[in-house]
Amino acid sequence: MARTNFEQLLQAGCHFGHLKRKWNPAMAPYIYTERNGIHIIDLHKTVVKIDDAAEALKNIARQGKKILFVGTKKQTKEVIAEKATSVNMPYVIERWPGGMLTNFPTIRKAVKKMANIDKLMQDGTFGNLSKRELLQITRQRAKLEKNLGSIADLTRLPSALFVIDVMKENIAVKEANRLGIPVFGVVDTNSDPKNIDYIIPANDDAKDSVEVILNACCTAIAEGLEERKAEKADEKAAEAQAEAEVVEAKPKRTRKARKEEAPAEEAAPVAEEAAPAAE
Repeated sequence: MARTNFEQLLQAGCHFGHLKRKWNPAMAPYIYTERNGIHIIDLHKTVVKIDDAAEALKNIARQGKKILFVGTKKQTKEVIAEKATSVNMPYVIERWPGGMLTNFPTIRKAVKKMANIDKLMQDGTFGNLSKRELLQITRQRAKLEKNLGSIADLTRLPSALFVIDVMKENIAVKEANRLGIPVFGVVDTNSDPKNIDYIIPANDDAKDSVEVILNACCTAIAEGLEERKAEKADEKAAEAQAEAEVVEAKPKRTRKARKEEAPAEEAAPVAEEAAPAAE
């Protein structure tokens, strides 16, 4: 797995933190210096942390597990959706639905409701409804799609959360902590990193900063998915080889042997029929 490029992080502005007066003292280990009242993040530490997080994400993906990306900031919505979709992972870029993790069965019911509406639309059932009823259902479907469409394929709890701005998405972080789900977080100088399992100290406001971090992490996830495919292919090949060896190991009868066995098999019933007559 390729290491994160320091220069790319620098050019993307990952090192720009918040104003000094807004800082969280817990982020002190990741701050390099202060310039013009703004904290500068130590990108050497950011590089190490991104590589650690990427390796962990790769392992999760290799096991076939899901990683839920969360970020509802307007400026980062598109890039989160794009990167998560590229590796076939679920994401939340609208308002975080409270209880999404801690009350997951209820969220699944809402997703099923959306699927049922789609089914009714396809089979023509809605043709008998009035325009007003049809409009209400259409609006309900649009609302469900906006909030839950990106997690429609999430049939079970995710194995990890990747959060952009852990302070803004604190409810999501709390729910994950409560369930023991590991949290990967892009943490700025104004945030508290104590509840984050994999801390990535960086600017969480700029689109370019978020994009370069997601590029590195999603590349690692893609590698994990490819390795999983390769492992499955190897397992299938090994199974096919084992079956072929079993077939080859079975003794093959020659044509002559089959001819010699046939008269013997036919003679057996005749002998059995003759036995009572002899008595």
